[in-house]
Amino acid sequence: MEANLSCDEIYRILENEIAQLKILPGETLSENTLCRRFHISRTPIRSVLQRLQQNGFVQIVPCKGTIVTSINLKLATQWIFQRLAVECMVLRDFIAISAPTDIARIRYSQELLQKIALKLSLDPEHFDINEFLHMDLSMHKIWFQATDKLYLWENLTRPQADYSRFIRLDIMKGHNVPDVMQEHQELIEVIESKNLPAIEPLLKRHLYGGVRRMGSDLFSDEYQQYFITDAANP
Repeated sequence: MEANLSCDEIYRILENEIAQLKILPGETLSENTLCRRFHISRTPIRSVLQRLQQNGFVQIVPCKGTIVTSINLKLATQWIFQRLAVECMVLRDFIAISAPTDIARIRYSQELLQKIALKLSLDPEHFDINEFLHMDLSMHKIWFQATDKLYLWENLTRPQADYSRFIRLDIMKGHNVPDVMQEHQELIEVIESKNLPAIEPLLKRHLYGGVRRMGSDLFSDEYQQYFITDAANP
């Protein structure tokens, strides 16, 4: 039971739970349940739910309640496009200034990610999706940090109703861990060799990997519980 939390703290908890698919699309958030959970009155809870609605995580439906939105596949892929366009430019700048210590730091990040990935084969029940995703993103963050582009990075990776859930769905359903590890190794080789022409095709394969892995299954009955019907069937 969480208690004595501010509206901002409650918002972040619920935003993270939705973004991490702990609360699934289509689920209803009950005001009464949230009031009991956070030991708070209806007024601040309603303020939190309205903020979640403004950011696309829920829809408040009169006489029905607050329903967690489905993933809009079209918006998720546009978010990927935006990240691809920005990250290609940042990685080019990073390669131009990178030092051996930067490469060593990236390799260390890859080693940590490998240890987390190993848990999936040894103890899949206790594999932490969010720990893996955090370390995955930590490697990409290195070139944004080195080129003084952290503001861009924070904006690209902030919790987002469609993209944040789509990449976690890729881990759950697309089984993306082996692909991510291989593509990260290839990224390291591209950086070390300063192979600029290879950046865009490799990052495109890496960032659009979820679409490739899930493929036509995205439009199957199994996935319809996650996606907006109109968005998944353009």
